[in-house]
Amino acid sequence: MYRIFVNDKPIFLNTVVEKETDFKNFLLKDANMEAVLHTLAKKKVKSVRLIHHNEETILKKFLKKLPNVIAGGGKVYNDKGAILFIYRNNKWDLPKGKAEKKETIAETALREVEEETGVSGLEIVKPLEITYHIFKRNGKLKIKITHWFEMKTTYSGELLPQENEGITKVEWLNESQAQEALTNSYANIKLLF
Repeated sequence: MYRIFVNDKPIFLNTVVEKETDFKNFLLKDANMEAVLHTLAKKKVKSVRLIHHNEETILKKFLKKLPNVIAGGGKVYNDKGAILFIYRNNKWDLPKGKAEKKETIAETALREVEEETGVSGLEIVKPLEITYHIFKRNGKLKIKITHWFEMKTTYSGELLPQENEGITKVEWLNESQAQEALTNSYANIKLLF
């Protein structure tokens, strides 16, 4: 089952129709995304489920409903085991950004982490999961598909927040500080922990 977040509320892609309680069902093929998001915005509704018969094609069919923005990002560890966080829009987040032409998704992730934080000497350890979230830009709905990578670095220099991207702080957080930061973060970031 796939989860796509709208702010912190999920849209689940599902093959089974369940009796509605605090969620609403829509058939994927007939779903109007504006109507789905309007329903999801209601206080009583905790999630929305988009139903499609075929688990193999459900994500592909869903992704055709909105323009896709492909991004790459990193969950970066230093040699002390601390994790690199950015602070943007009054929330803790992990560095990530949009792919550029002729760039692999791994190259995107490495470039974006370095641009947003000033951290260099990054090395990808392994791919993590892909997260999905819907946002509105210039009045148009889009879905951001972020490919995450676990990374490591021995960098110990100055952290440089990319201010023109709205980043006001970059910090290395230990395990307990990271858990605290996650209380003021996004649902799709919490999936990576």
